[in-house]
Amino acid sequence: MNRRNFVTAGLSLAALALFTTGCTTTSGNPGDPAMQRKAIDSAVDSALSRLYQEARGSEEIVASARGVLVFPSVISAGFIVGGAQGQGALRRGGKSTGYFRMTEASVGLQAGTQSQALFILFMTQDALNRFEASRGWTAGVDGSLSLLTVGANARVTTQTGQQPIVGFVLTNSGLRANLSLNGTRIAPLDL
Repeated sequence: MNRRNFVTAGLSLAALALFTTGCTTTSGNPGDPAMQRKAIDSAVDSALSRLYQEARGSEEIVASARGVLVFPSVISAGFIVGGAQGQGALRRGGKSTGYFRMTEASVGLQAGTQSQALFILFMTQDALNRFEASRGWTAGVDGSLSLLTVGANARVTTQTGQQPIVGFVLTNSGLRANLSLNGTRIAPLDL
């Protein structure tokens, strides 16, 4: 198989895996915005509870943020070429103020699918204002995002909490380190 056919086959498999995985995770009436908002809010609540249980110190950092963007289930799939997508909500003062879609594309050594929760914390009012004023936001372009690290005892460190925008990625095995979210595109949902 030549290289072009191999890449095309990989892209097709990645798209198929992402599409079928996404289809198995949807529920309710996709045309009813109120049901979609309710489903997203419920998933956001569950993801935040899990984060607080698994990473000591995370609740304090989330509480000190001006706004928290939570994507409770980001589905990633790929074979050489991959992608990720998910829906989430922006929380201010514990209440959802907007709903968003996250998409990402990647190329490299990869195979398979996974689901993870993504938390983006806007630590300064200026960072939150810039995000809210945009009609589409890209991590690494519209704002630098620093991932919070976890110490050996699974306690969140606060050193990177001094950045304007910080994030957590929570997988089934716990907090994920050494991950880049540059190029992740976030756009508002019309719900």
